[in-house]
Amino acid sequence: MDGQKPLILALDTATGCCSLALTTGTVAGGSVMASLSLNSRVTHSRRLISAIDWLFAETEVDWPMIDGIAVGLGPGSFTGLRIGMATAKGLAATAGKPLLGISTLDALAGNCLTTRLICAAVDARKREVYVAFYRCDGSGVARRISEIRAVDPLKLADEIEEPVLIVGDGVLVYGDCWQRDFGGKVEFAPASLHYPSAAVIGLLGGQNLQNDQILDLATAVPLYVRASDADLSLESKKRHLSGEGA
Repeated sequence: MDGQKPLILALDTATGCCSLALTTGTVAGGSVMASLSLNSRVTHSRRLISAIDWLFAETEVDWPMIDGIAVGLGPGSFTGLRIGMATAKGLAATAGKPLLGISTLDALAGNCLTTRLICAAVDARKREVYVAFYRCDGSGVARRISEIRAVDPLKLADEIEEPVLIVGDGVLVYGDCWQRDFGGKVEFAPASLHYPSAAVIGLLGGQNLQNDQILDLATAVPLYVRASDADLSLESKKRHLSGEGA
């Protein structure tokens, strides 16, 4: 790109909020050209392409100008993640653009600037939350310091011994419990930050592009963290048919 800031089309469908953005540059020195978030009961697949067309029309951007496509990898809604990944891979293949993957939790933490420990927490249903921990570096960029995993939300306080800022829709479900269990150690991010931002995903994607961290279109898959009910049911049927456990 000869020193120019990469122009990234970013999308995220990991939660009920569908988010799109056009960004230039990286988290260290980039900007957001345009962003759009839609939180409704309409399925992501019915609005993604039309929303991208609208975003391009309003910004007068066209496909030849795009340097890469960044997608939220998850964890999150299994159906939403599949829609997002399929759409991003299709667009990348058709337009001949690099595909860039960013964790949903990295995007959530990227909205936060604090001296506290950051815990990004997404509701995983089944009385679990997907979590990862972060700290802001000297430039204010949140850096992940733990693995991404699914945990019992009622045991989260047992793992944290310092003041923590929690961000993500897990707060909307378990905030009252965490307020009780953490006491004065917990602070919640503003409600506007509890859904992943495609703008942050785009800026992080710009960094990945500059670092040549590009996904393989043939093998790229969402970050599910745990198996879906459908996968578990299929595995159970396979074991039954093979005679395992008989």
